[in-house]
Parts: sequence; C-alpha cells; structure tokens
Amino acid sequence: MESKLPFGKKNYQLMIAGVFALVIGFIVMSIDKQQHGFGFMGLTLGPIIVMAGFAIEIWAILHRPTK
Repeated sequence: MESKLPFGKKNYQLMIAGVFALVIGFIVMSIDKQQHGFGFMGLTLGPIIVMAGFAIEIWAILHRPTK
C-alpha cells in the first residue's frame, strides 16, 4: 500500500533534527553573557548551529526516499 504522506520516514526524522538544531542554535545565542550578545556564542557558535539547522531542513526536503 502506497503512503499518502508527501515524504518518507527518513525525511521527517531529518526535519525534526533540523528543527532541533535551529532551537539549540537560538538558545545558544540567547545565553551569551556578553553585552548585547556580542560574545563568541552569540556571534559565532549560535549562528553556525542555526545555519546547520537550515541546511538539514533543506536536505530533508530534497532527499528522495529509497524504495
């Protein structure tokens, strides 16, 4: 029986991982102790994690499930 869902199971798992990475990235940016978030975590580490989350989301959408 063919699934009615537009993506496969792996796609949805990757999407959840991407959302998790996005949330972690924004949390990392918000816990920076420097004034206005101008420390390493707010300017470097957090945005890298957020960009990784977006990359995971793009990969999750473009990934074709194997049959």
